[in-house]
Amino acid sequence: MKSFKNKVAAITGAASGMGRELAVELAKAGCNVAISDVNETGLAETAALARAYGVKVTSQKLDVAKREAVYAWADQVVADHGKVNLIFNNAGVALGSTIEGMNYEDFEWLMGINFWGVVYGTKAFLPHLKAAGEGHIVNTSSIFGLAGIPSQSAYNSAKFAVRGFTESLRQELDMARCGVSATSVHPGGIKTNIAAAARFSDNMKDFTGKDDKQAKANFEKLFITTANSAAKTILKAVQKDSRRVLVGPDAVAFDAMVRFLPTGYQKLVSWGTRRQMSN
Repeated sequence: MKSFKNKVAAITGAASGMGRELAVELAKAGCNVAISDVNETGLAETAALARAYGVKVTSQKLDVAKREAVYAWADQVVADHGKVNLIFNNAGVALGSTIEGMNYEDFEWLMGINFWGVVYGTKAFLPHLKAAGEGHIVNTSSIFGLAGIPSQSAYNSAKFAVRGFTESLRQELDMARCGVSATSVHPGGIKTNIAAAARFSDNMKDFTGKDDKQAKANFEKLFITTANSAAKTILKAVQKDSRRVLVGPDAVAFDAMVRFLPTGYQKLVSWGTRRQMSN
């Protein structure tokens, strides 16, 4: 997809961060957008920013963990816009917890959004993308879909799953030659509100020696790439039909680390995590 002009893009998690910047950058390129999020206030702000570029914008409050709601939204997008060419399965949440101390409710909450939300979005929109004759599925994994991180087992589980799911999907679409493609997105630390909205289990204080506020502050120190820069990188990757896109210098470094030290990286990460905890 070399041009976004006169196309229709659907974006989840569009109330802020990368989702908002994707909507605005696509609108700048002449693409009509359908946005969704659970945060209606932020969603309205994003819609206003995108409408400033003269494109059609529709918005919907949506919990991507609810399958029927995602399918209904996909149908509504086509009813409102006449077609849909792109789906950005971008919505995501974070959870800090040790495996031993993590409760199943928090694990299921994260998987419902970060993994099942991607699955539902992909399957709900794929028939519509094929009907449009030209389409692209963009699924957000993470650098945590490349390497395991202490206290991030739930997030790792979801993001590794998204990576495998999307890589399999891309191969199937290649074989089908149906005019639809897919890209797996691996952002590093992006300046969004994901840390502020994250859940931190009580066991994290014993594990890290820090309370929720301190843990979130430390996490945010790792955010080095702006959401706007991330959105531009992702859209360029879609135009190039890239199978995978690394977003940010830390993502490039993580990828190299895992390639050259496929098991040894764990010692480096453990050492780095302990050092961060002591600061």
